[in-house]
Parts: sequence; structure tokens; C-alpha cells
Amino acid sequence: MTNNYPKLHNAAWPGVVGKGGDSEPIIPLDTLLRLTANAEVDGVKFDGIDLFITAPHFDIDSDPDAVKRMSDHIASYGLKVGSFVAPIWGGAGGGSAMGSADDRKRFVEQVRKACAIGRQMRDLGIRPTGGIRIDSSVGVEAWDKDPVGNTRLIAQTFSEAADVAEDYDEYLVAEGEICWGGMHSWREMVKLLELVDRPGVVGFQADMAHSMLYTLGYNAEADRILPKDYDWSDKATLDAAYRKVADALRPWTMDFHVAQNDGTVFGSGDHEKTGRHCQVTDPNGRLDIPKHAGYWLRDREGNLTRRMRHIAWDGCMFPNSVMEDQQTWNNVLGAMIKVREAHGWRED
Repeated sequence: MTNNYPKLHNAAWPGVVGKGGDSEPIIPLDTLLRLTANAEVDGVKFDGIDLFITAPHFDIDSDPDAVKRMSDHIASYGLKVGSFVAPIWGGAGGGSAMGSADDRKRFVEQVRKACAIGRQMRDLGIRPTGGIRIDSSVGVEAWDKDPVGNTRLIAQTFSEAADVAEDYDEYLVAEGEICWGGMHSWREMVKLLELVDRPGVVGFQADMAHSMLYTLGYNAEADRILPKDYDWSDKATLDAAYRKVADALRPWTMDFHVAQNDGTVFGSGDHEKTGRHCQVTDPNGRLDIPKHAGYWLRDREGNLTRRMRHIAWDGCMFPNSVMEDQQTWNNVLGAMIKVREAHGWRED
């Protein structure tokens, strides 16, 4: 019998991240919902979609009636809702997690708004699983002026946000990307999570592509694992380095993104350079997607953790011509099915 867990989700934020302004237009949520609902491989379809809670996709200041309308709208595509991205950045109404008291207050308030929407969607039955995604909302250069003090401030902000999340029976997942200060290396990410010390409430969102960049020491040379002259044909060395990152962060992992990366960094629009997401079919992709997904979905002994009841695809900053091609999402779905068959389970 085929596995039916974890559930397979697409993500809406690639239609927003790196778009707008002087770059390509934002892709409407309806377009992404249609492409997600229409994707199919051997009779298998996406189960749901993860959302970016920001206009023009879904305004974080939506009132309960608007949340109900959005829930009904997504349900009309035959999809559930999973994890959220909360717009905690200064330009989106939030503020730096290591900034002024007002910055940090706005950060926490954005988390509160996302949690309120999340709880309502759970009560409506459309959101059976998923956390609220956050980051430090500050660059590495600013953080590096006072690493110890700034990480302590970020941890304090995350702790305050955790109090809010608990009030709504939600949990927060911090996505490790090399562009976010205090989260830009695997060691700093572990240090931050240990300082927050709210297991089950504040955890890690593992993106396969971003996590692989940790092994290369971008923005954190001291934490590089792969040698500077690393030969990508040496698969065993990559496996060992990637497993070291996964072993360190897996105990904290509460949300998981399937993704591909070519070992380089990229940014578009107003998004800082971070791990370049590749198409699942890209010949330059460095990851063996089903194999390396298992580093996150299984423990050190190879046993399934079953912690993530849904997994999502993450592929940001692709051209709109790629994003709006139905075959792109059929290919993505095909890769995710392979992950579920390798590391999933069956519930009837």
C-alpha cells in the first residue's frame, strides 16, 4: 500500500519572494492555487498549500470574515492549508528581532496576528497541521557587530513570540538561511534555539537547499564543513557534511521543505542573497532529494520520526515563466512523491 503521510504541500510564497518592484510581478495566489490543484502524477495530487500571510496574497490584518472567505476559497480547490510565513520584517509591518523595543514589539505583534489566523483556520477544519515561520529579520553584517548581545536579543524576542504562540496553541519554526543574522550558520542556529529553550514551541524549519549552504560556510567561514576546494563529485564527503548539519538541527526540526540547490547563492527583488533554489530537474542540483530528505525525516538510527505530518516544496526566485508552467509543478510533485514513498507511512 502506498504511503499517505506526510501530506504533500506546495508553497505560495515563491510567488511573492523576490518579486515586485523592479523585478517580475508578484504571481497571484489564485494562479498558484490553480497550478497546485491541477498538478497530478500517476493519480496523486497535492494535499495542500502553505501560505505567506501578507498582501496581496492574504492580508495579515484580515478580519475573521475575510479569513473564513479565504478558507472557503482554498477549500474550493480541494486543498488544505499548512504552515504560514509571518511577515515579521520591518518593511512588512514588523521589525528586527534584535532591534529597538518598538521593533521587537512589532515583530511579536505580527506573530500574534498570524497565530490568530492559524487558530481560526484550525477551528474551521482547513488547517490540520503546520507552524508559523519566522526569522531574525536582520542581516548578518548588523548582527556581527555584537554577536553575543544580538543573539541574546533575538532569543528574547523569539521567547516573547513563543508566549504568544502558546496562547493560540501554535508553534514557531525558525528557518535557517545564510542571509539572516544569528541564523546564518548551523552552529549559530543551534545556539539560538538552545538559548530560546522552548522545545515544542520554537523549533527549526529545515529547507534542504538552505541547510546545504551551511556546509559551505557562506557568511560563516568558521563553521564551514566542506573543504574550500571541495569536489562535488565526491558524494561521500557531501553526505557526511550534510548529515552533520542535520544531526545538529534534527532534534529541533518541526517543519520541512523539500528543495534543490546548486551550491551557489542568489537574490532577486529586495531579497538578500541566500541559497539558490534549483528546479527539481536541474542537472546542476547537488542534492539527491529522496536520499538527503531522509537525513531530516529519519533519526540517527534510520527510524522514521513521523514528526512532520506534512512537507512542503520550497523554490523561490524562479522566473515567472517557470513558475507559471504546469509542468514545473508536476515535476515538483513527482519528486515529493518519491520522498514520501522513501520516508513516509500509511494511516487509514
